[in-house]
Amino acid sequence: MSDETTAAGRPDQRRLRPDLRERIVTQRWVLGAALILAVVAHRSGAVPVWAALGGFALLVVAALFAPQRRKAVIRRMREARAVTPWPDTGMKRIAEALHDPCFIVDHRGITRYVNRAAQQRFGDPHPGDPVSFRLRSPAVVEALDKVIAHGEPQRIEWSEKAPTEQWLEAQIAPIGDMAGETVMQAGPRFILVTVRDLTEQRRLERMRADFVANASHELRTPLASLTGFAETLLGPAREDPVARERFLAIMLQQGERMRRLIDDLLSLSRIEMKAHVQPETVIDLVPILRQTRDALKPVADELGVVMTIEAPESPCLVRGDRDELIEVVENLAENAVKYGASGGRVEMKLSVAEDERSGAPSRPGMLCLSVRDHGPGIAPEHLPRLTERFYRADVATSREMKGTGLGLAIVKHILTRHRARLEIDSRLGEGAVFTVKIPLAETGDKMPAPDID
Repeated sequence: MSDETTAAGRPDQRRLRPDLRERIVTQRWVLGAALILAVVAHRSGAVPVWAALGGFALLVVAALFAPQRRKAVIRRMREARAVTPWPDTGMKRIAEALHDPCFIVDHRGITRYVNRAAQQRFGDPHPGDPVSFRLRSPAVVEALDKVIAHGEPQRIEWSEKAPTEQWLEAQIAPIGDMAGETVMQAGPRFILVTVRDLTEQRRLERMRADFVANASHELRTPLASLTGFAETLLGPAREDPVARERFLAIMLQQGERMRRLIDDLLSLSRIEMKAHVQPETVIDLVPILRQTRDALKPVADELGVVMTIEAPESPCLVRGDRDELIEVVENLAENAVKYGASGGRVEMKLSVAEDERSGAPSRPGMLCLSVRDHGPGIAPEHLPRLTERFYRADVATSREMKGTGLGLAIVKHILTRHRARLEIDSRLGEGAVFTVKIPLAETGDKMPAPDID
């Protein structure tokens, strides 16, 4: 039944007159244009008077009395613009207390509120935008639609490749209203979307799996070689002195390879056990650089590499464990000599810089130790994983150079204990630079014992 009729089906005069006035106001421009056209047509003589008046009358009737769906259209427009009332249930306070990024969205998927963690993580998303503007994974949108339709919580994981690989998890759940109901018949009014970054967890899981697989492989390979040659010596080569000498030499090499691997694993385990105990002794790094250069000189000469040192005249003092810092410098310098030999030179440099992280000149500066080679360089996709255990950018070359794949992992753990960090910069064809940044010793630290060369 129409709004303009009474229960008896007759027009309601009380509502008809206001509606007529409203239509006249709404259609005033159409009525005015029709009147002008009728006058112009009559004066031009193109049509008779009765035709002009008749056409004008038809336009008036059509404008004022033609059926309209205005109210239905307006109702739909208002519903489209309508915003679900925001109940005072403390949602915002709860969301703000969460450490993980979270979005509160309504039943249309429109963001109504984001906490501070979401603003920092997703670039200040704006309330009023669809949540899909920030969470672009189709799986997230599909899970949100399921929650809106059925009111059942959903959990979804997805990965993003750009700018770097990231793993994320979203927990999507309906929120009850003031009356305490969880889901209305038409679906939940509000939905909480909580996002958790799983990147570090996935990275550690991958590193753990890689470590077990690689350690097993690295130990099994020389063991298989030793077993095979031992069986040969006990069999066909028992009476062959030439083969026996050659096989024994290979067995010795494989045994040495296993020893180096076990030594590195034990060293890594030992460093990890005292990772949170910072050394207290003060060490001068300049003599360590000279000692490293002298120790590697035979290898460098054999490969045709010239090693140079650039350091201040005064001592460069840091708090550290002397043996561990020697291991750091030797690892970096040996890698530069072996893998960057084609460049012909390796440069070791010590310099002092303010700690850019502190922003306070009263704090001690940082000592920068850089080791640069001019070899083939390292592809950028390998750089983030170089300090992982057993990770090699070039497996064949690493084994040829008798590497265990643990050197940079040991360096990283030693530097962590020394409150230092390692930065790697490399481009293909331009060599590589490994830079250690370690805090200078403060006044009052234990002074070093004299170096005995």
